[in-house]
Amino acid sequence: MDNLIELKHIKKCYVGDIPAVCDINLKVKWGEFVTLLGPSGCGKSTIIRMIAGFEQPTSGQILLEGKDISTMPPNERKINTVFQKYALFPHLNIYDNIAFGLREKKMDKALIDKEVKHVLEVVDLEGFEKRKVQSLSGGQQQRIAIARAIVNKPDILLLDEPLGALDYKMRVEMQLELKRMHKELGITFIFVTHDQEEALTMSDKIVVMSKGMKQQEGTPEEIYSRPVNAFVADFIGESNIFNGRKTREDTVRFMGQEFICNDNFPTDTEVDAMIRPELVELCDPEKGQLTGEVISSIFKGKRYEITLQCGKNEIVAESKEGKEIGEKLGICFPPSSIHNMLSDGMVNHLEGILDEEGRLRMIDGSFKVDITEIFPEYTCKDGKIYDSNHNQVLVEGTKVEMYFAPEDAALSDNPEEGHFLGHITSIIYKGDHYNYRIMSKNKVEYSVDDEYLWNVGDYVSIVVPRKIRHYNVYK
Repeated sequence: MDNLIELKHIKKCYVGDIPAVCDINLKVKWGEFVTLLGPSGCGKSTIIRMIAGFEQPTSGQILLEGKDISTMPPNERKINTVFQKYALFPHLNIYDNIAFGLREKKMDKALIDKEVKHVLEVVDLEGFEKRKVQSLSGGQQQRIAIARAIVNKPDILLLDEPLGALDYKMRVEMQLELKRMHKELGITFIFVTHDQEEALTMSDKIVVMSKGMKQQEGTPEEIYSRPVNAFVADFIGESNIFNGRKTREDTVRFMGQEFICNDNFPTDTEVDAMIRPELVELCDPEKGQLTGEVISSIFKGKRYEITLQCGKNEIVAESKEGKEIGEKLGICFPPSSIHNMLSDGMVNHLEGILDEEGRLRMIDGSFKVDITEIFPEYTCKDGKIYDSNHNQVLVEGTKVEMYFAPEDAALSDNPEEGHFLGHITSIIYKGDHYNYRIMSKNKVEYSVDDEYLWNVGDYVSIVVPRKIRHYNVYK
């Protein structure tokens, strides 16, 4: 059997029917190093806890070697977990911390001694047996936590953000150390992090998550070079993302200009065009496809991060040399540098019912609006709505579905100005504007484009446009 563990349509709800994890499918092979990557609150730690047995899925199956273990107690699973807080026993020395699980199994004393000394060699801490936990550095404590887990010879080692408490230099060292241990032990690792560098450095396979759902699964190279959507592209490394449209089989239009590209999207497809900064070519102004003015040049160690203003858009590039602020440069996007992703095409959806005053009352109770402000071709008289030919088209109780595009709405910090209130859950910069996702108090997600910078978590008001692009009337 190639797959050691398999998740089938896993769903987990904590409050009502609102999922923390939604329809996750995942196959993990023997000896594989798999990383669950995503922002805080995306559900990755919940998945780890369900695999370990600390939580049970609301629905779906967790299979270990083909056997359903969804309801099996944690102590009966050949799975060990290392948490961010290492949970070492402060009253025990290093030897006794590691030997604890083996003693619980009533293992022979000589065998325990052999196994403890072996795992101390694996984590490169031989000779530390009699040391107290408090005498160790954070990195050393983390190694002891791993040693305590692997001494039980689990089929799977779960690591829930174990490097989060370490400083940057030690975290980088431990990334390489974990990769070495994985190769030496041959144990299947499932690693949880929100750090893209960790995921790219250590993983055989990365699963990118957002809002309880899997966005993409693939090798580090696939995730970085060929992201499936703007969220993955934005979350993994730096990127330039623009709203685009395929105009021909080999051409995409964005920033008001056409560029040759390599992809299989048909003509007229709405796409998000992505160019990684290291693939942007800078040249003399007269040789570029575009011309930009340098607005920042930041030294990053081995390279400079150059930001250029090109019309209303900002473009980020990498250069071996710094550039002067105000310097004019040519910008080129080679065909191989442009990666097109299918736009999510999210259009905001509203439902309203006409009341006795000729006003639309939104079904979720968010606001009321005069029907003639949204549909200028209609007039209202005595609570009834008439079209331009004076035919009655709407009466009290009529249901109306309306749609508006992200670019047609706006954000405000004034609750009285807008029609919906909610918290910003994600931000993607798209050259000349930001695309925001806002979750309302009724758990409805809206997409709004705005040129001004807000922050994740901001409580904002969404101003619905007076002119709705599309609508359906149900009499």
